[in-house]
Amino acid sequence: MCLAIPAKVIELKENRLATVDILGVTRDIAVDLTPQVEVGNFVLVHAGFAIEVVDAAYAQETIDLIKQFPELVGEEIQQ
Repeated sequence: MCLAIPAKVIELKENRLATVDILGVTRDIAVDLTPQVEVGNFVLVHAGFAIEVVDAAYAQETIDLIKQFPELVGEEIQQ
């Protein structure tokens, strides 16, 4: 099963990359599919790409659901 995870954009970089915060873990992702993204936006991340910009309430609701199923979250994020 594939799952898109909400993440907050904390930095926009060159080459259409961004640093995001996913449950306290930072990752660099591609923002080719979401050219309108800005620092502070929440995006859904799948396979290293931001696939959609979402509002903060939707992101939080999804994060709360993910936390209810720890087997869906990697070990480094659970801690």
